[in-house]
Amino acid sequence: MPSDPKKLLQKHEQLNQLDMIKVKSHVQRADGEFFVNTIMLDGYDVPFKYKRQQKYKSLQGQRVNLTYYAHHELVAGMEFEVMNVVRIKIA
Repeated sequence: MPSDPKKLLQKHEQLNQLDMIKVKSHVQRADGEFFVNTIMLDGYDVPFKYKRQQKYKSLQGQRVNLTYYAHHELVAGMEFEVMNVVRIKIA
């Protein structure tokens, strides 16, 4: 069932939307049953992360629309800002 970004944004105030943004890099790594995908976007210095059950084709160089929220992760005692992706579509 496709999700409607406008409905998601209205229902959850902390969500943000980016449209037609270019992916600089895309990395996938296995984490148990899932693959953690990390993408870096043009003009942003923070990673955008999401999980999938199967490997996905590379998004590097593609333009995407995504819905995300800000999250802080503690790595080796240091706090990092990470964007957790709720919805991603190739534009």
